[in-house]
Amino acid sequence: MDSTGAEPTTVLHVVAMPFPCQGHINALMSLCKLLSSRKHDLLITFVVTEEWLRCIGSEPKPDNIRFASIPTVIERAKTVDFGGFNEVVKTKMEAPFEQLLDRLEPPVARIIADFELQWSFGVGIRRNIPLASLWTMSASFFSSLHHYHVFAQAQPQLLPLHLTGLRTSTSVACYAIIFMLTYLCLFLIK
Repeated sequence: MDSTGAEPTTVLHVVAMPFPCQGHINALMSLCKLLSSRKHDLLITFVVTEEWLRCIGSEPKPDNIRFASIPTVIERAKTVDFGGFNEVVKTKMEAPFEQLLDRLEPPVARIIADFELQWSFGVGIRRNIPLASLWTMSASFFSSLHHYHVFAQAQPQLLPLHLTGLRTSTSVACYAIIFMLTYLCLFLIK
């Protein structure tokens, strides 16, 4: 108890990091709003690029969700080549994200990151911060990845050469996603 006789409240600080595309940002923000409505002792810092902050910064959000930004690594207007955009996001966002984590108060207790941001796993491991990964794509797409090996066995001649070895890594990724979503529910909503 403190000097007023009230029990001290502890805040669980969660950082949410979406892939910098609208569908990913909207999905993760919806999850954050749901979590904040169920658990009022959460403080959620929603991290976007400076460019995205200009787009969504004035959107209404619960009081326990705040925005933070990292530098824009590549402008959306210049993303004609999605492969190049994806490569920049996967190689240039990690360092600014880690620098932001160093500046945040209170200290970060959990991270929710988009599944596309594979570098976030390393950040969580290095900092000993539990991390949940959000799969933002549809259930039908997830199911098609999960059952890809069935199609591959039935119609191998239809597969592009570079996809023939996908069976094992896809199965592992699918089970990892299920585990991570289950973990998210267990460690944030009790």
